[in-house]
Amino acid sequence: MELMSHCSTFLLPPANPNTAGSLSLNYALILLNQSLPKFAPLLWDHAKLRVCADGGANRVYDEMPRFFPHQQPSHVRTRYKPDVIKGDMDSIRTEVLDFYAKLGTKIIDESHDQDTTDLHKCVAYIRDLTPDTDQSALCILVAGALGGRFDHEIGNINVLCRFSNTRIILLSDHCLIHLLPKDHCHKILIQSSVEGPHCGLIPIGMPSGSSTTTGLKWDLNDTAMSFGGLISTSNIVEGEIVTVQSDSDLLWTISIKKL
Repeated sequence: MELMSHCSTFLLPPANPNTAGSLSLNYALILLNQSLPKFAPLLWDHAKLRVCADGGANRVYDEMPRFFPHQQPSHVRTRYKPDVIKGDMDSIRTEVLDFYAKLGTKIIDESHDQDTTDLHKCVAYIRDLTPDTDQSALCILVAGALGGRFDHEIGNINVLCRFSNTRIILLSDHCLIHLLPKDHCHKILIQSSVEGPHCGLIPIGMPSGSSTTTGLKWDLNDTAMSFGGLISTSNIVEGEIVTVQSDSDLLWTISIKKL
């Protein structure tokens, strides 16, 4: 079974020298209509493409200047200009849309499509822009994916499952979540200065008949997991590497330290 490695170096400054084991990934950033995490400017710096999902543009416009209180808000807003705003356009304010359109942001109105979420639309757009030869190196960071309405959170997690062959990481100030597809063995390189120690592994889509880990305080050893039965929550990472193998897709979540 092919090995898939994971590393949260996007939580470290792009030029940070202490990134041993980091992966050569091309980051794209999607900003949703929830409060931006405090490390949003850091994610922005890592990303080669920045896409606002509808009202996510309001968040960038309103909240980015707060991260730079000693700078003119207009200068911050100009510097943090999204490349694309995409969605059904039912949340973005008119003045925000006009502001970014005048700066050259591409506006894509998908109001005709009410069968998919704005996150789904943005992920599909980024995937379509990415050549097939680069898909394996694509990693989509999603800011504002957690902490709001529960149905929105579940919808965001569903996007992980619908695009299971794409690296997508849901982020909030407190934690991150991504999918560990069952058709790979997984090696997670822990960035202990910015994440952990609390973590969890949760079966998604179907129960797990057998999951095995190393590197956790309470490792799984050919362990069955399911809702209504055992799931691995409030676990602790104990080393710099966690390995995971399962016969079902799992969600990996780990706490993020105050950056």
